Amino acid sequence: MQQTTIHIDGMSCGHCVGRVQKALTGLEGVKVKNVSVGSATVEYDESRISPAQLDAAIDAAGYTVRRTDAARA
Repeated sequence: MQQTTIHIDGMSCGHCVGRVQKALTGLEGVKVKNVSVGSATVEYDESRISPAQLDAAIDAAGYTVRRTDAARA
């Protein structure tokens, strides 16, 4: 299991937190550790899901992932 913190633009309230949490919780191989305005920390099974798939789920929920170079490594 890998752990990552994803920085997310466009979140401003508890409703946003709920949408992102729901989007990530629905993914196979993902355990959501924490979601707050502007970020989400998850553990994921890299043999079942990729960081790009995490990003896509957040994008589909209506928010923009802001990854740093260190987070991509």
